[in-house]
Amino acid sequence: MNRSQDFFERKKQELGVSLNEVQRKAVLQTEGPLLLLASPGSGKTTTIIMRIGYLIEEKGVYPARIKAVTFSRASANDMKERFKRFFPELPPVDFSTIHGLAFQVVRDYFRKAGIPYQIIEGDLDVDLGKQMKGNWKEQPLHKKIILRNMFQSIVGENITEDQMEELTTYISLIKNKMLPEEKWSTVKIDVPEAERILREYESFKKSGYHKLLLDYDDMLTIANQALEEDRELLRVYQDRYDYVLTDESQDTSMVQHAIIEKLVQNHGNLCVVADDDQSIYSWRGAEPSYLLNFKQVYPNAVILFMEQNYRSSKDIVDVANQFIKRNKNRYDKNMFTENPALEPIQIRSLPDYIYQAKYLVQKIQEIKDLGEVAVLYRNNSSSIALMNEFDRAGIPFFMKDVDNRFFSHWVVQDILNFMRMTYTDKRPDILERIHLKFNGYISKKQMAALKAINNNESVFDNLINFVEIQDYQVKPLKESKQTFWQMKGMPPLHAIQVIRERLGYEKALEKMCERLGFRKENLFGILNTLEEIADGLESMEEFANRLKSLEAELKKAKSRKGQNAVTFSTFHSAKGLEFEHVYMIDLVDGIIPSSDDYTGGTVEGDAIEEATRLFYVGMTRAKKHLELIGYRERDGEKIQDSLFVSYVKNIIDPPSVQNNKNDAQTKKKIKVGNTSIPYNPNAIKDQEELVQGRQVKHRVFGHGEIVKYIEDTIEVRFQTGVKNLSVSTCLELGLLELIER
Repeated sequence: MNRSQDFFERKKQELGVSLNEVQRKAVLQTEGPLLLLASPGSGKTTTIIMRIGYLIEEKGVYPARIKAVTFSRASANDMKERFKRFFPELPPVDFSTIHGLAFQVVRDYFRKAGIPYQIIEGDLDVDLGKQMKGNWKEQPLHKKIILRNMFQSIVGENITEDQMEELTTYISLIKNKMLPEEKWSTVKIDVPEAERILREYESFKKSGYHKLLLDYDDMLTIANQALEEDRELLRVYQDRYDYVLTDESQDTSMVQHAIIEKLVQNHGNLCVVADDDQSIYSWRGAEPSYLLNFKQVYPNAVILFMEQNYRSSKDIVDVANQFIKRNKNRYDKNMFTENPALEPIQIRSLPDYIYQAKYLVQKIQEIKDLGEVAVLYRNNSSSIALMNEFDRAGIPFFMKDVDNRFFSHWVVQDILNFMRMTYTDKRPDILERIHLKFNGYISKKQMAALKAINNNESVFDNLINFVEIQDYQVKPLKESKQTFWQMKGMPPLHAIQVIRERLGYEKALEKMCERLGFRKENLFGILNTLEEIADGLESMEEFANRLKSLEAELKKAKSRKGQNAVTFSTFHSAKGLEFEHVYMIDLVDGIIPSSDDYTGGTVEGDAIEEATRLFYVGMTRAKKHLELIGYRERDGEKIQDSLFVSYVKNIIDPPSVQNNKNDAQTKKKIKVGNTSIPYNPNAIKDQEELVQGRQVKHRVFGHGEIVKYIEDTIEVRFQTGVKNLSVSTCLELGLLELIER
């Protein structure tokens, strides 16, 4: 028995770990560049740890000479713990995140250069939902506070939490892609004046305070720059490690790849562990193309495919493997399993969205081990309706990434302020928060005049009797006063409907969407969720208390890790996890794929392919039971199934050849990648039909007119605005049909 066989046999006896042939090859391939493509559930972490152990025990490499880099702190800690469990007698290996490595480089670089600096990102105790007053140079130096004040100064409005998230993502994307300043304008963002804010933010960090201000993205770009410019510092880090391993490399950005490449320039001993089919973070700079071009960067690289799935049943693996093959920009892999078939993937199409959470409660109440259950969704906003229904049913739930923005969102606060006005209409301070958002047409100047009146009378009477208003305002102000009076004691569900319609809140939101770039579907979605929470409650006071109760429950949800609780998670956050039972919800067109997925959505690359990968990540979390859930109607509007559900249906039940021609026509399918979707006889099949001025109908955006056609892009004016669409995608998916004039 040779040394390598002895190592594997010894570990099998000590740990009960047995590696398959490809995993063993990955362990033994220690020298030179290696790309290890690991399908979901293929034992990736075990293989990585065994490879590190082999380097130390059999190759005699000192542990400190090995650097293992991963994407998240949780993954780094998991690998550290797994290594300690597998090899308790060995000294520790240097496991860290890429940001941890970058910080070491930056710290050494600045210490040597004598440059003082301060990190301005991390935990923040200040309530960012409240606009801070006073001189902002006297306020805490934190990235979000700086950006919040800059937005206020430049745009003249308070930035919302959604806008803040989009703005910080935009900044991270630019830094991680190492885009020069002249290309910043190519990055799509809906936040007003984003590019100008970024320029001022960058200037602000470099000026004043007698120190350089750094956020987490700066640590990456400066670390890369330091290794580029300081040859001595680069040599120190190159000499420190003989073997470098990166995990989750499909999530790694251009600047992160650049840092790693510099570290291994001398010895080339780089092991990259990744799955191009699970690359789902292009919106924050991840570069899956790096994996596809690996051989170009490292011509002598070895590429190994870990395709055996140990996690899921044969039913799930076979369908997921066929599903992901519809993507073109990928390595040609074939995930397989030796696990038996248990039950087919379940597909549910509910009559209406309102039944979704109730259906899940009914199904999950029958399961004893709630820790093996996950409900997955694309958008965090989906979790609130789930929380409400599960809390009412007494089913505990866990959420890893608690998103508290719903309860502090200005739409929620608006509704509560409207309700407060039903208790008393004598408080101008409450009216001031909503005066621009209903039918009174009250200007800021009129509001200021009203606040100067202190007679403890109705604000509406005071506006009419003592403030200079226009004639057209008198009637709506009287009607608003009457409406608020009628709402007193009204059940909260009815009250929200009155606010939306009779008081004109929905119309006000639509105008704000046009003016400030908010997404109407997001704001209306919050209102719909509030109606779900209000359903069955008797008073507005009870509704306000329910919101407080749910907010408290949300904070508790993070502490239930490892307990007997259902996991609520986005598809993104679920990557790396596994459960016996997985329910994927909101599987309708417009959510997954979203409208942005159809129109591109990213700086480069195919967004529909990334959405496909995201759906694939969700599917491959399931061990035994996978259920795909959609609905046919929401808010009184008909909804179409997700294209991805159509793909899955046709993989599970492929269309059979019919002898009857008429029947064949109704059953006909078209090929998309390696699968098929229902045939649309009216769909445009030839790009020559796409001419300027033609009226078309899009599967998601509805009716529109073609404005122009350039190469593979058509510009179409829809009622919701102008969209740039990929011609090849539209033809392939049958998304467009002509409207006869």
